[in-house]
Amino acid sequence: MSMASELMRGRVDAAILANIINKDSYGYEINKMIFHKSGCRYELNEATLYTAFKRLIDLGYIVTYWGEGEVGARRKYYRITPDGKKAYYRMVSEWEDAKKLVDAILETEE
Repeated sequence: MSMASELMRGRVDAAILANIINKDSYGYEINKMIFHKSGCRYELNEATLYTAFKRLIDLGYIVTYWGEGEVGARRKYYRITPDGKKAYYRMVSEWEDAKKLVDAILETEE
């Protein structure tokens, strides 16, 4: 497992929330956005993605609804809740703190 994948493992919820904070979306599109934003270097497998969706629903951070796709197929859409937005901003703040900590630890005296 690459270092990037290892780091992302703990940030899946934040990545999903980031991709629906401004626009509701469905599973495939969310995963595609994460893949493209990562420069095609990180893609969630389906089991991880849908386990995260269930966890976020159970936490009250997202809700679902059925919508129509381009070719008439129904899709389950995900919408962030107000609690989800608060959680997202908290997760981003925690990540910023963690980055500063790692940067400080890895800094050399040269």
